[in-house]
Amino acid sequence: MLTVRNLDEAIKSRLRIKAAQHGCSMEEETRRILREVLLPGSHQRGLGTRLHHQIVELSGGGELELPARSLPRSAPFVEDD
Repeated sequence: MLTVRNLDEAIKSRLRIKAAQHGCSMEEETRRILREVLLPGSHQRGLGTRLHHQIVELSGGGELELPARSLPRSAPFVEDD
């Protein structure tokens, strides 16, 4: 058992939000965060992967709509002098 006293309200609020986003309790979210930070191998993901996960988490994982592709324009006609 672990008790954490004098935790900032801002941290508790963010922990509550993270837990809700992951569909778990604040206690489980705390365990998840501690595992991710403290267990060996948790930092082996590359920067791109970490950024991707952060962006997906912040954006709710929505897919972006890709614009339709079009054919490239033809080169302009240049007359010789």
